[in-house]
Amino acid sequence: MVSNRLNKVTKQIRKKKGKTPNLHEGSRDTQRLQSAAALDDKLNRLTSLREKQNRHYLMRIKSFQSYTTEHDSPLSISEIQAMIEDYLGRDDEEVLKLKAERRSGRPASTRQTLLEQNQATEQGEYASGFWVPDLEDAENLKKLKDWSGKWSGLATLKFARISKEGFKKESSFPPKGMS
Repeated sequence: MVSNRLNKVTKQIRKKKGKTPNLHEGSRDTQRLQSAAALDDKLNRLTSLREKQNRHYLMRIKSFQSYTTEHDSPLSISEIQAMIEDYLGRDDEEVLKLKAERRSGRPASTRQTLLEQNQATEQGEYASGFWVPDLEDAENLKKLKDWSGKWSGLATLKFARISKEGFKKESSFPPKGMS
């Protein structure tokens, strides 16, 4: 990410002191540069952390976007549940492959453990209500197809929680708890 604050302060100092400013260690300008660099570093860390936290939601919505490419009309709850179950089974082959590669008596690999934990979490979410775009709404389906893949573009979409029993509950964006 581009550090805007540091560039701005550097530009101001160059304007005041010349192209190659000779700053001593404790000067005000050096302190301004250090605090601008620290602020930019903090903002970059927070941004990357937020992107990492939102990545699995983006991947989920992208996969539902790809599932709905051939659908022009709104989907029924049973069709949405079939898509959810297909999505939940996306890592089954890799888990089976990792289990087959492991020698008997050996502990599971870290990757296998993470995949199994992720599957268990998502299965639990599906039992209580899986967070997905509302695919029963024709206008929302069109918006999902036109979605650019960016987090900020999701604010215009409607979301719902679909449970394993077939219940649908309106949800909010971004997902918070069981909303």
